[in-house]
Amino acid sequence: MSDPKHLLLDAALPHVPFDGWSEATFEAAVADSGVEKTVARAVCPRGAVDLAVAYHQRGDQQMLDSLGDEDLSAMRFRDRIAHAVRLRLEAVGDKEAVRRGTTLFALPPYAPDGAKLVWGTADHIWEALGDTSDDFNWYSKRMTLSGVYSATVLFWLGDTSEGHAATWAFLDRRIDNVMQIEKLKAQVNKNPTLGKLMAGPNWLLGRIKAPVRFPKGDFPGSWTARRD
Repeated sequence: MSDPKHLLLDAALPHVPFDGWSEATFEAAVADSGVEKTVARAVCPRGAVDLAVAYHQRGDQQMLDSLGDEDLSAMRFRDRIAHAVRLRLEAVGDKEAVRRGTTLFALPPYAPDGAKLVWGTADHIWEALGDTSDDFNWYSKRMTLSGVYSATVLFWLGDTSEGHAATWAFLDRRIDNVMQIEKLKAQVNKNPTLGKLMAGPNWLLGRIKAPVRFPKGDFPGSWTARRD
């Protein structure tokens, strides 16, 4: 038997460009999918909001499936990150559904959901690319990539260039900026004078552990100090 949430999501997508991720869309999805109303409310207590979350998560899974089918060993690491973000955007079947989702998750009641989803996408990318960090870098990598991904999505939504060439160029520039920051950090730590100044902050950050993994769908991460 098909997952009722998947049935509802598939039925909702044709309505999203017109009504957004709204109650009207949810009611139309229930009617079109044939899912019983009680079942629909059980799997989506918040109606279309939960469908919008499911839509984003579906895109993440499609990206992961694509990454799993590819050999990225010949790529530079920064190119692997860019490729993963590109795969994530190319997994979107309807740009308007993302635009409507961006509007939804900008609203104060749902902003935490939007933040969790973007963080989750960044986390999926780092995990898929084999990230093994277990200290503050675990957080900084995901925070940085979340910013890159969010900015790229906003640019992509307004991009009318052929094949979204302008978006991929924008993405490359954002990643180059991040790599320059990482290079600067390394230079500071190697500098005899600046390295001493940063010894205290670096020691404190080094006491932060990567999180225990939570069940899928929860916000990954916990600020737990090392005790060793």
